[in-house]
Amino acid sequence: MAVLATASLLALAACGGSNDSGGNDTVVPTQEAGGGAGAGKNPDAKAPMAVPDDAAEGGTITVDTVNVPATLDPTRAYYTDSTEIMNLVTRALTQYVYDPDTNDMVLIPDMATDLGTPNEDNTEWTFTLRDGLKYEDGTDVKAEDVAYAVARSFAIEELPDGPTYQLQFFQDGDTYKGPFKDKTPYKGVTVDGNSITIHMSQPFPEMDYYASFPVFTGIPQAKDTKEEYGNHPLATGPYMFEDYKPGTSLTLVKNPNWDPNTDPGRIQAVDKWVFHFGEDTAKTENTILSDTGDAQTTVTYDNITPPTYKKISADGPERLVTGTSPCTYMWYLDMRKITDINVRKAIGYAYPYVDVWKAGGEIVGLTRVPGTSILPPGTAGRVEYDVLGIKGQNTDPEKAKELLTQANAMGYELKFLYATDDPLSVAAKDQLVKGFEAAGFKATPIASTTDKIRDARTDPDSPINVRSSGWCSDWPSGGSWFPAQWDGALADLEGMPNPAMFVEKDADAKQKEILSLPSDQVPAAWGEFDKFIEETYYPAVVTGYSGTAIIRGSKIGGFYNDNVRGMPTFSIMYTTQ
Repeated sequence: MAVLATASLLALAACGGSNDSGGNDTVVPTQEAGGGAGAGKNPDAKAPMAVPDDAAEGGTITVDTVNVPATLDPTRAYYTDSTEIMNLVTRALTQYVYDPDTNDMVLIPDMATDLGTPNEDNTEWTFTLRDGLKYEDGTDVKAEDVAYAVARSFAIEELPDGPTYQLQFFQDGDTYKGPFKDKTPYKGVTVDGNSITIHMSQPFPEMDYYASFPVFTGIPQAKDTKEEYGNHPLATGPYMFEDYKPGTSLTLVKNPNWDPNTDPGRIQAVDKWVFHFGEDTAKTENTILSDTGDAQTTVTYDNITPPTYKKISADGPERLVTGTSPCTYMWYLDMRKITDINVRKAIGYAYPYVDVWKAGGEIVGLTRVPGTSILPPGTAGRVEYDVLGIKGQNTDPEKAKELLTQANAMGYELKFLYATDDPLSVAAKDQLVKGFEAAGFKATPIASTTDKIRDARTDPDSPINVRSSGWCSDWPSGGSWFPAQWDGALADLEGMPNPAMFVEKDADAKQKEILSLPSDQVPAAWGEFDKFIEETYYPAVVTGYSGTAIIRGSKIGGFYNDNVRGMPTFSIMYTTQ
């Protein structure tokens, strides 16, 4: 989901650090972080979802976070935080719900009556909408509105940075430019009464997973305000916008026209949600730790820092939720600029993993676990390999210098972003400069801010040559990893994320071959492809797998780990009596 969660990844990947001892401290993971989440399905989930007996009537939940969502337009929402927030406001064709028996997220129907019906070769998918679906203004949700939302997702120039599988898999995805530019109706979706059929350009067996993204909500064409729509998207879920100040705050109130009898995965227990963005991490943690007054109904979706982890583990472990998230942090190496593989590998040896994590406030072994493959643990078909032989954590500056010498590149300049208004990002940046300069590089950090860094990072014309970010599974398969960001054949297609600027014909040919394989052979093929691109090209330094350690006030219920997004389960949360 993915990072650009481009899936996907909501948190800024911590920028660098150095270990004075050479970074060879062994880190023993306390859990298997990432991967495999959300593979389960329950097409028969029934509405309404019961409100727990201990839920209070009404109340306000406050969410404080250092992060700043890039957008709340359902077409553009692709980071894990924006998709979780929008899950309160806009419904999709399918959705995920927390299963307390398995502690996992399960795919269930949402606006659709089931998980969709494919034809024999998965080149057509039909979804039928439930009766009784309404927008916040009381008007009916129509199949035509969902069809328009699908067409709107092709308006990449006007609405950038959203998911892009439709460009690859949907009919005319490489030529249709969306309803603003192309005045002819999009032919890839047909409507028949209350049903819509999406036509593919190639088999897409995982469409039911993709249908859970906010992009598959309903948007009436007559009410589309284009670039302004994200300032107040028309609600179909239990909450609607009352006030939104981009970059600062969001207040949601009850949507009076949401019918719980149409929704098997959400409740509407609190009166109001108040989100504060760009908050200081220490202030947020201290507020929730105090657990007095409004702090009792306050939560954060930021992973807590090690000191707070120790304190909450001792004094209030019931208010701490830990778990996995299917995300891999990476330093994407711009292949257009860093053309020598020896230099790219030198970056991997020089990266001071453990000190980066510590400086960035990670709980080593819990919120950050060493990794060597792009696919996170638990992903079907994942292959275990270690290109550099450093176990994803052991810095080797001498090996880095040796490779730079071979490449005649001593003093090679690395340019990367950091957020000046995030103390953890600044601390990690300082360590990164120290570590890379000790390994023979010139380190040039480029200042940004938490509200601008996501856009700056995804801009292909940014002056950086390294993109510190990551990717989360859009669904539990390599098919949601490599076609989405490593397909050079689609690199020139506007809107396609390719953070490493990876364009290699043999890799493109392998991906095309994998997509044509029988479904039972695909997972293993993606695992081997993962190993192939890292061994052959090394376009990314894997800087660890993510995990979750989040805290709540004492009067919050329904607070679990959404291990599809690494976020709290907002859709089932409530205040307790």
